[in-house]
Amino acid sequence: MPRDYRLLVPREWFRVDLMRDRWRAQLKTFVDRQAEGRHASAELKRDVWATLRNTAEAGRARGAMEFFLLTTSRDGGLPASLLVSLVPLGDTPADPETYAAWLELREPEGPGRRQVSVVDLPAGTGVRVLGATTLDVHVLMPGGVGYLTLSFSSPLTGMAGPMERLCDAIAGSLRWVE
Repeated sequence: MPRDYRLLVPREWFRVDLMRDRWRAQLKTFVDRQAEGRHASAELKRDVWATLRNTAEAGRARGAMEFFLLTTSRDGGLPASLLVSLVPLGDTPADPETYAAWLELREPEGPGRRQVSVVDLPAGTGVRVLGATTLDVHVLMPGGVGYLTLSFSSPLTGMAGPMERLCDAIAGSLRWVE
């Protein structure tokens, strides 16, 4: 069974280690850097800080270990983020095909319905869930202990075209480390 994983994320993405106590300070550094030279109001900085902190805290409560933030937006908006989480099996089916069917059944009907599919990645079989602004990739961990979940979000540009391809490439870079 692997001890760890490796994931290639572009240099422009700011990494926050949610497993360490200093994650709040890392997020504050990110917000301060994004505000530099942009004449961002104190209120906007507080709002961005609160949103990111709440996202990180909710992620930590669900097993998130890392939080990546894309920093290249000219207007200070957050173009994309990635939460990396460990999801123990629990009620989750251990077979990716069964898990995909289980997720598919939970998708509401209508235009916002996300596309669920099974994908083969170098790290193993995964379940890919594509929405208008999100992409989740659940990769079964060796030994069947759970899924490593990569939760991408791109609220400004949406999850299509170049952003979708970039997120798929990041997911495809996942490797297990012995």
